[in-house]
Amino acid sequence: MARWIAAAMVALSGWGTMAQSGDLPVVVELFTSQGCSSCPPADELLRQLAGREDVIALALHVDYWDYIGWKDKFANPAYTKRQKHYARAAGARTIYTPQLIVGGKEHVVGYRPMEVADLIQAHRARPDRVTLSAVRNGNRAIVTARAVGAVPGAMVVQIARYTASETVNIEQGENAGNTFTYANIVRDWSTVGEWDGSAPLALDVAVPEGPAAVIIQEAGFGPVVAAARLN
Repeated sequence: MARWIAAAMVALSGWGTMAQSGDLPVVVELFTSQGCSSCPPADELLRQLAGREDVIALALHVDYWDYIGWKDKFANPAYTKRQKHYARAAGARTIYTPQLIVGGKEHVVGYRPMEVADLIQAHRARPDRVTLSAVRNGNRAIVTARAVGAVPGAMVVQIARYTASETVNIEQGENAGNTFTYANIVRDWSTVGEWDGSAPLALDVAVPEGPAAVIIQEAGFGPVVAAARLN
């Protein structure tokens, strides 16, 4: 375990040092499970990413490993469905854990920190196509956006609410006897609007207290166009 933690730290240590064009953070989604023996290194990688300002790291716990002896308390069939939609959009027939999806576009299966690092740098180097602002007003969020480059047309505006950190003792299953701290655990992912970029976007939506992210994504589980934290 110490070996893969050290490898993650080495991969992360040089990130974010290059001159970059994009101002908006890059969304990294991790599909994972507490019952998956190959997931802890990726969970730790996401925990490190969660500390970066230029990345919105989100852990989506799937439910299809619950049958092998340990039910993941964070698992939601909606996240399994989301992963399947991504696979279908990419022309893939199988889903895996751990799997990271960078910017709604690139799929990384397994623990590959250097590949993830390179993909984040590539996304950061691209000019933003949309300006996005997300501001809390009590239990509501004011979301505004405007196209500043070529946009695809149909886009969906989503809000992902998450828990920043939680520690779990795994008592059964493939990871029995281990204690892991999970980061940015998604509790709810909902679509709050649609947008085609032809006119500025302005939304006023209800959002309960707690950390959240606003994500504008091409319809049909395409690339993420813009994202912002809502703390």
